[in-house]
Amino acid sequence: MVEKKKSGYWLTHAGLIIGVLFIFFPVWLTFVASTVNQEEIINPPLPLWPGTEIFENYYHALFKGGREGYGSNEPVINMLINSSIMALGITIGKIAISLLSAFAIVYFRFPFRKTCFWLIFMTLMLPVEVRIVPTYEVVANLNLLNSYTGLIFPLIASATATFLFRQFFMTIPDEMVEAARMDGCSPMRFFKDILIPISKTNIAALFVILFIYGWNQYLWPLLMTTDPDMKTIVIALDAMIPAGDDFAHWPTVMATAMLAMLPPIAVVIGMQKFFVKGLLESDK
Repeated sequence: MVEKKKSGYWLTHAGLIIGVLFIFFPVWLTFVASTVNQEEIINPPLPLWPGTEIFENYYHALFKGGREGYGSNEPVINMLINSSIMALGITIGKIAISLLSAFAIVYFRFPFRKTCFWLIFMTLMLPVEVRIVPTYEVVANLNLLNSYTGLIFPLIASATATFLFRQFFMTIPDEMVEAARMDGCSPMRFFKDILIPISKTNIAALFVILFIYGWNQYLWPLLMTTDPDMKTIVIALDAMIPAGDDFAHWPTVMATAMLAMLPPIAVVIGMQKFFVKGLLESDK
């Protein structure tokens, strides 16, 4: 019996290691390609170990954006800043609006309360791609093109986050609400001092998911931004890929791809404990 458990233990870990290697290998090749010169990439086979051009390639990607003779691109550091502002704005906005919406739906009695919730929930069937034209027209009429406001505000409503917070708030005992009311706690103080602290793990889990959602946005920033200074990192990567007979400096492209992965990875690693705990507690 013990031997069977040990064999299963090692087989499970061997499978996990093989899966990690399959996932990690393309990332490793991208990193290697970002450290060599153009000739080593276009003349196969690609080396499996980092080259000597790492500092030069990343410097050009961050602060110059391209190489002479391969087209001109904006410095990637500007794109990283734009993407970070957009992702953080979308994440914070979605969490704030969802918390307030769930709080109102659960703890306030008003006409058509359930109808309002289901109308919010039904917006899950209307992704950005479906409502892209009217949303763009509204933003354009408000003169919000090429602005952080235009990038962030149309995407900050979240039916999923509202649903998750509503389900969590409904698990809070009524005795806690009654005790707070008897102590003279106002609704907003109850929200600020009680609901938000006990929701921090759920907030952390949603923060990770929503940050990655905002960081990976492509279609909306593509339509919203015509000014090169407002482009996001995803748009920058797409612009670096050659079309037709154009050429690309592939080490710079690969360095940009690696830089684009760093902020989401940092968020996931930094909030991993809260992320896992929030997911485990979200089914209460």
